[in-house]
Amino acid sequence: MEATTNEYQPEPLRGRTLALDVFRGITIAGMILVNNPGSWSAIYPPLAHAEWHGWTPTDFIFPFFLFIVGVSITLAFARRAGGGGSRKDLLWKIVRRTLVIFALGLVLAGFPHYDASGHLSIYDLSTIRIPGVLQRIAVCYFFASVISLYTSARTQTLVALALLVIYWLLLRFVPVPGFGAGDLSMQGNLAAHVDRALLAGHTWKPLYDPEGILSTIPAIATTLAGVLTGQWLRSERTPPDKVAGLFVAGAGLVVAGWAWHFWFPINKALWTSSYVLFTAGLALQLLGVCYWLVDIKNYRRWATPFRIFGTNALAVFFLSGIFERIMSLIKFTRAGGSQVSSKTLIYETLFASWAAPVNASLLYAVCYVLFWLALMTILYRKRIFIKV
Repeated sequence: MEATTNEYQPEPLRGRTLALDVFRGITIAGMILVNNPGSWSAIYPPLAHAEWHGWTPTDFIFPFFLFIVGVSITLAFARRAGGGGSRKDLLWKIVRRTLVIFALGLVLAGFPHYDASGHLSIYDLSTIRIPGVLQRIAVCYFFASVISLYTSARTQTLVALALLVIYWLLLRFVPVPGFGAGDLSMQGNLAAHVDRALLAGHTWKPLYDPEGILSTIPAIATTLAGVLTGQWLRSERTPPDKVAGLFVAGAGLVVAGWAWHFWFPINKALWTSSYVLFTAGLALQLLGVCYWLVDIKNYRRWATPFRIFGTNALAVFFLSGIFERIMSLIKFTRAGGSQVSSKTLIYETLFASWAAPVNASLLYAVCYVLFWLALMTILYRKRIFIKV
């Protein structure tokens, strides 16, 4: 990661758009909120993932971010095209950025922790989780970038649709030993079977990994939806026409995803094709709202916190994750001799001591978001933007 001190100035949609930073900031703030409750045993249902089929608002956050990655690819390529440079040079930058983001994901997965016996240790390479949020972002960024670099919008659309259909056919017709074909249960689906076969001991849960190998295929389609959206935003159409297009296309995808849900259920852990269409449609509409409010109507004061998060999104996600691990590592001894982490101590003393469990847990998460907003505000005011 590197820090730059270039003054940030919103540019036209041929370069950078403030609405995209705001949308990205909303998404990152949501990620931090749902990833850092005071207690995982006390969470309001909308702030938890669906147990399996179905969705909650939390299930929209990750696909929104991948969608934003896709939009950013188009806008970044447009800026670099204006500055010259060969396609080979750009490809090297794509590879480098992919490797850095993937490595950061592995750092998060392998950061020191206390093992079952209470000793500080580092994850053994034989058990470290290989998939993850940043790892999926890296892989989707790579494939979407390469596809965008070498193909037209029409081909990109066809590739995205093909990925969704191929994934559906695989999960529908390829049999899983002991379960048969078309089983979409937590244990019997093909994606989980592939992860257990190829990533045994390296997954989030023994049965499956929500960022596993096979389910990354439709996640690439989510990113390509963002790539195509970026091209729409860069077109010569008027801003109102662009907003209208975002809403119409978004509504169409939501309906299509909902219709497919009856044959291929919306499922975040499996990243089903219906889930891709449904969440891409919602992302289009939310981006349309941000674009209309911020870039067209110029209502920007409300968006300042999200703009701050959005301009250092990857950095705040990584650093907030590392800091949460550090808080769990730092131990204090209670009066009775038992040890407690600094996070638990703060939560119990400042929040759980007076509020109901779910409210205390939510308040802790909100304060954690505000804490990082304060730190990112310092960087923002100094015009420091951390990039990879």
